[in-house]
Amino acid sequence: MTTKEAGAAYPSAARISDSPCYLQYSASLKCLEEFGSDKSKCQDHFDVYKECKKKEREARLERNKTRSLFS
Repeated sequence: MTTKEAGAAYPSAARISDSPCYLQYSASLKCLEEFGSDKSKCQDHFDVYKECKKKEREARLERNKTRSLFS
C-alpha cells in the first residue's frame, strides 16, 4: 500500500503537526537528536509529551460523550 492509498483509506487520521502536543513532540525529537542514544537525558521531554497526550485523549473522550454514533 502506498502512502497515497493509506491517506485515502484513513481520511480522518490526524497528522502529528495538527496535534496540540506538537511542540512537546518536536522538543522530544530534538532532544533525541542532540543526545543520540542517551534517552535518559530526554526523560523530562518524554514526560511532558506523555502528559500532553493524556490530556488530549481525555478531552477527546469527553467531547465524544456528547456525540451519538447514530446521528
